[in-house]
Amino acid sequence: MNLLDMIMNAQNGDVVRQVANNFQLDEGQARSAIGALVPALSKGFSNNAASGQGLDDLIGALSRGNHSRYIEQPAALTDQAAVVEGNGILGHIFGSKDVSREVASRAAERSGVDSGVLKKMLPLLASAAMGAMAKQGFASAPNQLAGDQGGGLGSLLAGFLDADKDGSILDDVIGMAGRFMR
Repeated sequence: MNLLDMIMNAQNGDVVRQVANNFQLDEGQARSAIGALVPALSKGFSNNAASGQGLDDLIGALSRGNHSRYIEQPAALTDQAAVVEGNGILGHIFGSKDVSREVASRAAERSGVDSGVLKKMLPLLASAAMGAMAKQGFASAPNQLAGDQGGGLGSLLAGFLDADKDGSILDDVIGMAGRFMR
């Protein structure tokens, strides 16, 4: 199961319902918004994990935090801690608020949900994405640098983001977005 599917299906759709409630959206709008934002998060995680330091930071964050609570108990997404943690995650994977704003702007075009709402939603989804990865057990994977042949966390993470197992996540990110833009 890929990152987008894990978030969409977590707790029988409770994450989607929680996001909808948080932002006064109907579930269809929430699904569309999540479908437009999570592929960018996936790409950000993948790009960040491609460097040794980025992968080490991701491993550290997954092993230190209690991120799985955002998937196991979606009501935790209403806590200010989810926003604070999410903004920290966004800083690591995107590097600047300008990138986050651009992601929200593009997602608004695809989803029809206001970019202001998506900017506020993005940190919560970053927290949920970390929760999905933590729930998959990435935090307990051996602390090895990402090497294609290494079989460590980098390979595990790439496999998680590469739904069709073709060695590239780009087509999966585009496909994930396409499924929820209908």
